Amino acid sequence: MASEVQLVPGSPAWWANRTPPPAYRRGRPPVDAGRIVDTALKLIDEVGIQALTLRMLADTLNSGTATLYRHFNGKDELLALVADRILGEVRVSAEELDGLSWREAVSAAAEAFYSVLCQHPNALSLLAAQVPVGPNGLRGRERLIALFTGHGFPVGLAARAYTAIGHYVIGFAIQQHGPGTPHPEDQSQLRDYYDSLDPAVYPATLAAAEQLTSVPLHEEFRFGLDLLLDGLEKARSRHAEGAMEH
Repeated sequence: MASEVQLVPGSPAWWANRTPPPAYRRGRPPVDAGRIVDTALKLIDEVGIQALTLRMLADTLNSGTATLYRHFNGKDELLALVADRILGEVRVSAEELDGLSWREAVSAAAEAFYSVLCQHPNALSLLAAQVPVGPNGLRGRERLIALFTGHGFPVGLAARAYTAIGHYVIGFAIQQHGPGTPHPEDQSQLRDYYDSLDPAVYPATLAAAEQLTSVPLHEEFRFGLDLLLDGLEKARSRHAEGAMEH
């Protein structure tokens, strides 16, 4: 008999085959799945992913680990649900984007995404581990790709634009806010280090030392985002010009 294929939690196949648990089973009082995931995220915010255990989670919920296993088969499945839960916090309504240019709308969406990620620095690695294809991930992808195509982007460019924006926001958040990243006060130490370098070997770094260590993070985030949007605008214009020629 062939062994049962183990689906990787968070993968497309896992989401496609995930069956919600029954609303009630005999035994200890059931705990709502949403409450379990919300509590897990709060604990990750407090103690980090590695320190979180199912026993810790069950104790916080005043429940037992058997109750948790009614909803998922282990910590990896829980973490996949937590990752999608974070994406569900990114809320930009159609009313907020109505009347905006594509660039303003995408900027608002990217800012909202970045703001949510900054609230959960201990969980950032979950967003980089896999392609987000849970319910909230799918909804966010659908909205942004539709936003691009609704403003004249061809589907192929819209797809690549969505991916580029997502990679930029997640990557920036991980590098600047993830566990182990330097605190803002460390910037002065970094500047002092640059200033101590040999000017004959590192003249450009010395000249840029102040700018390298004094730009606020949000301003740096917007600078990179604007560069990306500039490139997308050029790509969109090239497509429009090519379409007119044909």
